[in-house]
Amino acid sequence: MTELDSRQRAFLRTMANQLQDTVQIGKAGFLPTLATDLDQQLLVRELVKIHVLKSADEDPRTIAERAAQAVGAAVVQVVGRKVVLYRHSPKRAESGKDIWLPERRNP
Repeated sequence: MTELDSRQRAFLRTMANQLQDTVQIGKAGFLPTLATDLDQQLLVRELVKIHVLKSADEDPRTIAERAAQAVGAAVVQVVGRKVVLYRHSPKRAESGKDIWLPERRNP
């Protein structure tokens, strides 16, 4: 899983404001088939916004952590029922379209 510092998360949150939800999680919760779809989307987009429907049995924070762990991504933010995940994509890096994160600060 990718670790992000606060500057990187803030940068990604700004980018995520423009995104539309591409994944919806409902009553069935986070399923393995959803992990494959999410993995493909992260490979193509790097930054994915998820909408957790009201009918979902689990809270959005738990779903975000499970989803991030399943696909090796980082949770950028959870606001209400919206979840944003990030994972660097080698496919996008090859084409020069990957997201350039601010450098990590030294602790």
